[in-house]
Amino acid sequence: MFINWMILLAAIALLIVLASKASKVMSADEESGFLVAGRSLGPFVIAGTVVATGFSGWGFMGSPGAAYQYGTIELLGNFFFAPAMVVAVLFFAVYLRNRAMKMGSSTIPEFIVNLHCNDRNSISARTLRIITSLGMIIFLTVFLTAQIRALGMLGSSWLGISPLLASALLLVIITIYTMAGGLLAVAWTDTFMVIGMAAAAIYIVVQVFTDIPLADMMTQLNAIDPNLVNPESSNPYGNAKASVFLVFVYALIFSTALPYMSVRFLAMKSNISIAKTGFYTAILGCVLSLVPIVGLYVRIKNPGLINPDEAMPWYLANAIPSVVGSVITLFILFAMKSTANSILHTLSTAASHDLRLAIFDNKSRTEAELLKLNRLWVAIVAAIAFISTFFLPEAMLSYLGIFSSGTLMAALSGVLLVTIFYKGSTMAAIASIIVGAVCSSYLLTTGIVGWVEGPLIGSAASAITYVVVSVLVPNRVKAISEESVSA
Repeated sequence: MFINWMILLAAIALLIVLASKASKVMSADEESGFLVAGRSLGPFVIAGTVVATGFSGWGFMGSPGAAYQYGTIELLGNFFFAPAMVVAVLFFAVYLRNRAMKMGSSTIPEFIVNLHCNDRNSISARTLRIITSLGMIIFLTVFLTAQIRALGMLGSSWLGISPLLASALLLVIITIYTMAGGLLAVAWTDTFMVIGMAAAAIYIVVQVFTDIPLADMMTQLNAIDPNLVNPESSNPYGNAKASVFLVFVYALIFSTALPYMSVRFLAMKSNISIAKTGFYTAILGCVLSLVPIVGLYVRIKNPGLINPDEAMPWYLANAIPSVVGSVITLFILFAMKSTANSILHTLSTAASHDLRLAIFDNKSRTEAELLKLNRLWVAIVAAIAFISTFFLPEAMLSYLGIFSSGTLMAALSGVLLVTIFYKGSTMAAIASIIVGAVCSSYLLTTGIVGWVEGPLIGSAASAITYVVVSVLVPNRVKAISEESVSA
């Protein structure tokens, strides 16, 4: 355990150095420095933070668990995230950044309100901002809590301490550097983390196929259960064989509509090379897509695991040298922390910036006061999430991630994606958020459809509601303005 603690302390020191540098680079007298990194992120940092956040803990813990349970279908499903992220970067990122810049938006709720409301202090604008912010807070708190539980589960065995203490320790580290440097610190540390994640993925693939060649792996899996190699359905993604291909659509909406993903696009610098950004995203995403192979490998080596999510911990403890396992465990913790810090930052800004402006006050504050407030809410949100781990129900990590992020994705699909082609009304935005969230959460909790089908149906319901309500209930200010112009 001593060497594990030394590795962790060295990594912590580097993360704190990066956060300290980010805090100095970030303009101390501008809130946008904390919220959107002063819109200064370049191609490799954008690619690194997007991929690290997108693949995260579920990619290294939940996805191998799903592969252990369901077989090769998880490899195909997991692979679709890489091309989806590339498409999001190439075709959505610049649009979102430029439009947000024109409207002066520094957060996703602020972008949605500015897009739909002429009077940003009106009751309808405040209502829209409250609903958007609260939806983010509720569902992302569930996701963050699941990430904290995963950190504790892996960190405890690695450090030789209790899961509770491991969760608390790692969460404190995340909170410190997020408070210090805001989104810039999050993006820089993510980029450092994703390099280690990619190195770990390459090592895992080489080790697995050196031990069991691909053809032998398929033969042995088929002997255990033919459905692991040639599944009759796309479970857990859906009952039809073709349902797994819906993961690409899911991953595309995931990469564009989820606030903790899309806020990175607001932070891009103005002269960024989108081609380079897409190229880096493709390379990193494809490498990390290979990690679920661990689940198949462990299914052969130890087919009796009670909890599928233990596939990766078993692999690290039994299949590779202890020192290598320690380093890879650190990189997996990095993967979890990359998502946790992103969610923590997004949650805190939803509370400190958007919810505050919508409910609590609009009084003038200095930029230094706003920065202190933002940092304070990082600590508050972290504490709430940690306490929530005591109440989180037992479930597979992949399911918890899809339920929380997928439902939020469905809620925001209409107001973020449909608006690329059609700008609707404030009432339509409110209705589409509610319909998308209710539809997706109902379908996922009842289990009547697959994991990706629920959020996708919710996304479709959100989009349809947005258009229909916009036609039936247009913005009154817009209608009056158009009548005045025609007169």
